[in-house]
Amino acid sequence: MRHVIRAAATAAVGLVALAGSLSAQAEIRVTGAGATFPYPIYSKWMLEYTVVRPHVQINYQSIGSGGGIRQFTDRTVDFGATDGPMTDSQIAVVHGNVMHLPTVLGAVVPTYNIPGVNAKLRFTGEVLAGIFLGQITKWNDSRIAAINPDVQLPDQDIVVAHRSDGSGTTYIWTDYLSKVSPDWAQRVGKGTSVNWPVGLGGQGNPGVANTVKQTPGSIGYVELIYALQNKIGYGAVRNSAGNYIDASLESTTAAATAAVSALDENTDFRVSITDPAGAQAYPIASFTWLLVPKQISDPVKGRALVEFVWWATHEGQKYCNALGYATLPDRVVQLEEQRLKSITVNGTAVLPAGYGRRGR
Repeated sequence: MRHVIRAAATAAVGLVALAGSLSAQAEIRVTGAGATFPYPIYSKWMLEYTVVRPHVQINYQSIGSGGGIRQFTDRTVDFGATDGPMTDSQIAVVHGNVMHLPTVLGAVVPTYNIPGVNAKLRFTGEVLAGIFLGQITKWNDSRIAAINPDVQLPDQDIVVAHRSDGSGTTYIWTDYLSKVSPDWAQRVGKGTSVNWPVGLGGQGNPGVANTVKQTPGSIGYVELIYALQNKIGYGAVRNSAGNYIDASLESTTAAATAAVSALDENTDFRVSITDPAGAQAYPIASFTWLLVPKQISDPVKGRALVEFVWWATHEGQKYCNALGYATLPDRVVQLEEQRLKSITVNGTAVLPAGYGRRGR
């Protein structure tokens, strides 16, 4: 009888210990905030990752790249996310304790709502700059009509929609315009926030998409998936080779080809791929980055975060195409593996020796 009682007691202790262990696992929560540009794929990843690691909860707030950089800098989140890389001065504020880790490639498209016009319009960088500078104010302006000769454009005022928050999508858009328009570069420049000459502001990619959808005669810029989800028209853009290119997985990948070939083991990944060389390259494309500390203070959260990023840049890539994002080139993934293995907690690598690449 004593043996039975002792065995039962031992089993009970074991169950309590197991319950405690499971409870401890369930308490691993990692928080992040930032870009709206990759929010659809990040949401998908976080949902799928609960199947792989049920005890890890990744919580992400889509508040814009500016907010992501700010919260990462203030240490109110475990990681940030941005489509516009941190500047050298911003990196200095965090004493260099940040890695920019690319997650996917995406395209920013000019999206419009012109009653009676269902055709896909063509745009040049000069025309887009002229519209957003307030110099081109009618849809039937000769500069728009000249590159769309088969479209009957109305004598309607153009309403510009842009981001009201600090935004990596804005950074990509203005980075492109600064490269193709000297007038834009001089008067406005590039940044996550700029002084817009004209237009209505919308919060996040969803805000701009909603403004365009509800405003006849409007034009804005959003990440491709937001144009697709909201079923609003978006245009083809002339690239540096003189070809009008539609945003697609293939044309976005083509935009990264030249930049990726130049990356080496010392890169910090803060590369611009707007207005690239390449006959089939879409000209307004970019990497989007997670901001992850190089040295992490919490070993439990640190391990959970690094393993999630590893999964996202490997197995997680299979979910990209369905949501309109291009997958990371193999060369980028290889370089990221080195970066992830270099992250430390109190001088010790977060990932154990021998942590290997898991199939993509």
